Amino acid sequence: MNIDINPRAPIIAKQEIKINVPAVKVWSVLTEINNWPGWQSSVKKARLKTTLKEGAEFVWKAGRFPLKSKIHTCEPFNKFGWTGKTIGAFAIHNWIFESVRDGTIVTAEESLQGFFPYIFRKRFKKTLAEAMTRNLKELKEASEK
Repeated sequence: MNIDINPRAPIIAKQEIKINVPAVKVWSVLTEINNWPGWQSSVKKARLKTTLKEGAEFVWKAGRFPLKSKIHTCEPFNKFGWTGKTIGAFAIHNWIFESVRDGTIVTAEESLQGFFPYIFRKRFKKTLAEAMTRNLKELKEASEK
């Protein structure tokens, strides 16, 4: 990864899921940022400003808050990551793909820091873990269609 999650952030989550399709299929679903609202229940809108590459920016809305993000890692079928900013919070989110005989193991990890994550640690930790679980399940469903 070009940027690792922050191990000292007040909120950290890491989960994985096995998806029963090749990494190329999972990659195509995850990296079509403009299509996120079609398979991620929490994403209301998403727009990649340029082509998919390191340094590309995108804006999106998940829940109540708009986010501004920048892709920091874009290694097709292997690693994908971005940073994101919103009011009072900064996130680093990474995805790692591991091809296995009958599919792909996808690991998602995120660190969340800033004023609000620090003040509301307990609530944010629970919310992030639940959101990550839901997001991985939705990625699996969308990829296996």
